[in-house]
Amino acid sequence: MSVKIRLQRHGKKGKPFYWIVAADARAKRDGKYLEKIGTYNPNVNPAIIDLNIDKAVEWLQNGAQPTDTAKNILSYKGAMLKNHLAGGVRKGALTQEQADAKFAAWLEEKAAKIAAKSEGLSKAEADAKAKALAAEKAVNEARIEAAKPVVEEVAEVEAAAEDAAEVAPETIDEAQEKAAE
Repeated sequence: MSVKIRLQRHGKKGKPFYWIVAADARAKRDGKYLEKIGTYNPNVNPAIIDLNIDKAVEWLQNGAQPTDTAKNILSYKGAMLKNHLAGGVRKGALTQEQADAKFAAWLEEKAAKIAAKSEGLSKAEADAKAKALAAEKAVNEARIEAAKPVVEEVAEVEAAAEDAAEVAPETIDEAQEKAAE
C-alpha cells in the first residue's frame, strides 16, 4: 500500500481549510485517511499551519510520499529538515544532540523570519490606514473649501432679500399714496 501525505479540503466555498493527512494513494481526496497530521488555513496572512512534526517525520521515515503542496508545508514547518537530520543520525554522520541543536537553531531563525514578516505586514497595514486617513482629511477639507463660496453666496442672497424686504414696504406705501392722489 502506497501512502501519501496530502491535503484534504474542508471549509466552505471560497474559504478553504485543509487537513494535512496521511492517506492511501488510492483513496479519494476528501475520503478515508490513515492519520490526521495537522491543519492548514490559507485564509489569513501569514497562513496558519498547525503540524505535528514528529508524526510527519514518522510517516516520512515509513515511506510516505508528500504531494508538492504538502512537501512545501512540511519544509516550511521543518519536518523535512528533521527527517533529513534523522537520516544523518542513522548513518552516523551526526549525533542526536548535534541534530537537535541544528533543528533548534533553524526553528529560532524561522520564528524570527515569521515575526519580521508579521511586523512588516502590520506596519504596512498601519501605513495604509494613515494614508487613507490623510486622503479622507484632504477630501473633507476640499469639500469645506468648496462649500465656503456657496455659504457666502447664500449670505449675500439673504442680505439682498432683507434689503429688498425693507425697501419693498416703502415702495408699496409710496405706490399706494401715489395711487390715492
